[in-house]
Amino acid sequence: MEKRREGSEEEEEEIWRQKKQTLIEGVAERLLNGDLDSKIQAAIHIRNILKNSSVKTRSKYAASAAVIQPLVSLLLSPNQRAAEVSLLALLTIAARNDRNKVRIVTSGAVPPLVELLKFQNGRLRELAIAAILTLSAAAPNKLTIAASGAAPLLVQILSSGSVQGKVDAVTALHYLSSCTEGPAPVIDARAGFPLIKLLKDCKKYSKFAEKATALLEILSKSEEGQTAISNSDGGILTLVETIEDGSLVSTEHAVGALLSFCQSSRNKYRELILKEGAIPGLLRLTVEGTPEAQERARMLLDLLRDSPTEKRLASSVLERIAYDIASRVDGSDKAAETAKRLLQDMVHRSMELSLSQIQRRATSCTPSQIPPT
Repeated sequence: MEKRREGSEEEEEEIWRQKKQTLIEGVAERLLNGDLDSKIQAAIHIRNILKNSSVKTRSKYAASAAVIQPLVSLLLSPNQRAAEVSLLALLTIAARNDRNKVRIVTSGAVPPLVELLKFQNGRLRELAIAAILTLSAAAPNKLTIAASGAAPLLVQILSSGSVQGKVDAVTALHYLSSCTEGPAPVIDARAGFPLIKLLKDCKKYSKFAEKATALLEILSKSEEGQTAISNSDGGILTLVETIEDGSLVSTEHAVGALLSFCQSSRNKYRELILKEGAIPGLLRLTVEGTPEAQERARMLLDLLRDSPTEKRLASSVLERIAYDIASRVDGSDKAAETAKRLLQDMVHRSMELSLSQIQRRATSCTPSQIPPT
């Protein structure tokens, strides 16, 4: 009896699959050969059929019914409603399916999507951003999208888009930034100001902050990018705050950006970074960050110190001494926090001593000994 019921259910499921297949093929026929209204209704119908289907089903029917190419062609329609329903259908087909994402790009979707990014129509532009984001998540698509001219338009959206548009643009740029095969970098200095503003306004431990700081670290590798970040209102301070409050990923990117500043032009950026109170967060990072972040923090601390290299204790040795003392005093479970306080106190006292020495030297100088400015 139980086997009979199971067989009946399988038969019903197979009948339903066949009906759905026939339905999609009929809709595909209207997409290919119908008038504009028929194509619009067909695109809506395809989305409704597939949006609750499994990834396997979407992949199978999108290929077998050949609906992707006519949907891509519909993106080029001067009728904005047609473009919108086509975008929605393509987003449904692409969701959680890299094979379909690649099919959409190879079917020629990227050029019309780039054109839609230029639209003033907020709804269409938002959908185009979402489509670029979705398609750029598939590795084989990155070079095509990076070379298409989409990236400069996404950078513009960082300043002029809606909140969701900005979030999607940052994520898309983050995906594309891993493509190193293109003729030019994905982002340039124009992204510095809007990225700093977005990072300043978001939670520093969020996934969004991780993507924004990754892009800022890329920008910090160039002189133009450094200038754009440092000239932004609160640019360096925002990176320092991310080191203090960010996730393991965002702190690693933030300290990497500041390290690039100091390595390229220590005389220009050292005082700016110190002025924003970077030392406590960097000391904490040498104990609590990822291995890469710890190393970067140590290197940056060395560059921020004023004493000559040969006269100072290596930062790794100093941190180990502080950690060993803390372990004996408070136990291993609290050692990291205690070591951080010890290091902060050491640095604070060192800075006080340096200031005192500067003041003594200044009061001992006669007017003739003071160098001209």
